[in-house]
Amino acid sequence: MQKPFRLLLFFAILAVGLSLDLGTKHAVFSALGMPGEYRHETEPQLFATHWLIEGFFGFQTSLNQGALFGMGQGNVPLFAGCSLVAVAGILIWLLFFRGTERLFLAIVLGMISAGILGNLYDRLGLPGLKWNYADPYHEIGEPVYAVRDWILFMFGSWVWPNFNIADSLLVCGCILLGLYSLFA
Repeated sequence: MQKPFRLLLFFAILAVGLSLDLGTKHAVFSALGMPGEYRHETEPQLFATHWLIEGFFGFQTSLNQGALFGMGQGNVPLFAGCSLVAVAGILIWLLFFRGTERLFLAIVLGMISAGILGNLYDRLGLPGLKWNYADPYHEIGEPVYAVRDWILFMFGSWVWPNFNIADSLLVCGCILLGLYSLFA
């Protein structure tokens, strides 16, 4: 395959992944509300959850001002800056250092870029959300500069931290890139 096709494929995967991430975040937050809100008088519980498989898999909104597993809470500017550097690095790799020589690499870097940009969109406050509760990092009514997470997995009392499509693209892409670097 030729380089222009692989570059086009990279941007197509980036666009589809980013659209899926931002679209699902918007849909779930519109349906369930901000963390701590509830949309229906029949469900007046805190952090309402919409279960697909009761007690195991569902949707629940949360906001993460940190990185993976909530580490580094409150360091939004640092993580936004790292995101910009990472995307710039990927583009430089693709355009100037033969990143499009391999189809697999174009696909994986498209996934990773979509994940980075999906979470960066949230960290920059572009959804226009306002905090509905106060904590050490913000007051009620301040703009939200945090990643919108909504996928919930539980197993008994064990709860996996909420995540989103961007997180899935990032993690799967990084795992595949790691495997590629070991075996290529």
